[in-house]
Amino acid sequence: MKTDPAGVLTGTHYFDGDWACGEGAMAAGCRFVAGYPITPSTEVVERISGRFPTMGGTFIQMEDELGSMAAVVGAAWTGTKCMTVTSGPGFSLMMENIGLGAMMETPCVVVNVQRGGPSTGLPTMTGQADIMQARWGSHGDYELISLSPQSPQEAFDLVIEAFNLSELYRVPVMFMMDECVGHMTEKVIIPPAEEIEIVQRKLSDKSPEEYLPYDFEGKEIPEIIRAGDGYRFHTTGLTHDKRGYPVMSAECQEFNVRHLVDKIRQNADDIVRYDEEQIDGADVVVIAYGITARVTRMAIDMAREKGVKVGFMRLIVVWPFPEKRIRELAGNVKGFVVPEINYGQVVLEVERCAAGKSTTVGVPHGGGGVHDPEVILEAIMGAAQ
Repeated sequence: MKTDPAGVLTGTHYFDGDWACGEGAMAAGCRFVAGYPITPSTEVVERISGRFPTMGGTFIQMEDELGSMAAVVGAAWTGTKCMTVTSGPGFSLMMENIGLGAMMETPCVVVNVQRGGPSTGLPTMTGQADIMQARWGSHGDYELISLSPQSPQEAFDLVIEAFNLSELYRVPVMFMMDECVGHMTEKVIIPPAEEIEIVQRKLSDKSPEEYLPYDFEGKEIPEIIRAGDGYRFHTTGLTHDKRGYPVMSAECQEFNVRHLVDKIRQNADDIVRYDEEQIDGADVVVIAYGITARVTRMAIDMAREKGVKVGFMRLIVVWPFPEKRIRELAGNVKGFVVPEINYGQVVLEVERCAAGKSTTVGVPHGGGGVHDPEVILEAIMGAAQ
């Protein structure tokens, strides 16, 4: 389906990543945003709140991030495409209601413009240490989807994909920018509305008497309805049956939570997305995401000048993780090098998938800036030995 032209500012622009993300959300059909100001994400909602009146959208500044995520979960059940925007401390506060969104199978997007942490940390400086929290931040078993852009152009393009994935799989999608991408200003091309494909919410065609909100037997994703359309239904964060009614039993837990996990894991091949460069014949493969991917290319060029055969894998969808591809590469390369602006998160997943068939070398950075390419180069040269 083509998107609503009212949300599309077609043309060539000079935007930072935050503004580009806001424009992408509006182009995707987002018409409700709840949030609380927090550096370095505030420019996203500043852009949206200024433009929403021209397209009938609603922005509400909540009292805090707990309320923001709760508002998004509730608003999504009216049939509206919804989003919230935050950074590290707010992301932590949102986690309980992100889990609620996962349990209720609520399509929405959560933008986290990452900064240095923990706690208040470095409000105006970059980090990537929330990436594992995006996967496991709330309690219990569930699976979510996380994307990581490397540029303002991708902040626009990929947030549209985030909304599409949220609709396809009825799941909160985490959009994991970092401060550098959020505040980096580059050319952003916004195409005409007729060139932007969006996924429309699949509403049930069953009558109010027949409809069950969690009747997913025989299909991967249950159909949803809009509150206010005459359906009487129940949805809850409790373990629930097809009707959405709480049932406290191990059998219902298996029925309910197994579905939350399997609808992502069993479709991982369709969701996973990454770019590869010069992988064939490589002795070393460097894996990176977000702003670190751009710094990594400088180190790779220096290594190639020294005669090292280096491949590059850039994660676009970080969760679910491209474990099949990394297992294929393990054993065919001497080592993996994983630079990231944290003290070791994605590198642990690479190491797990490599399973000892190749060495895995992390290149940690505590945040507040990006890697020195020479440090990544040193790790590449060591892994190539």
